[in-house]
Amino acid sequence: MSDPVTHDRYEDSYLRRILRDTKSIAMLGASANWNRPSYFAMKYLKDRGYKVYPVNPAAVGQEIQGEKVYGSLAELPEKVDMVDIFRNSEAAGAIADEAVAIGAKVVWMQLGVRNDAAASRAEKAGLTVIMNRCPKIEYGRLNGELSWGGFNSRIISSKRRKPAMR
Repeated sequence: MSDPVTHDRYEDSYLRRILRDTKSIAMLGASANWNRPSYFAMKYLKDRGYKVYPVNPAAVGQEIQGEKVYGSLAELPEKVDMVDIFRNSEAAGAIADEAVAIGAKVVWMQLGVRNDAAASRAEKAGLTVIMNRCPKIEYGRLNGELSWGGFNSRIISSKRRKPAMR
């Protein structure tokens, strides 16, 4: 097990490695409502090649973006690499415990979601934990896809590049 992570700031290389190594994601709180953040995040991550399983007890039996909705992590048809939590900080505790139980590698808590006790339990069980970040935003930022969005990624610049001399 690696050294404990300070969850106030993450190195870009750390986030890059997690996003590179992740292939499948269980999205807790996925929504079929097209104007919800989880809908956009799911679409974006699917478009980038991730297998995303929507998990939402209120929508079991339905489909979101062509994917069957599951009621819990235990119902998923395969072990997932990441559990992406679109729920509040209090709910994140039980979800992190479920992630440990199903053998996930990463617990990723969305923007505004932080549960240090849950993070500690998950890390002690060998999982990687990210809090108060969005994998969609981090993927875009780290891969130069935020473009002219006005985000201060320190990777993208609003300054026009000079054409290369031939």
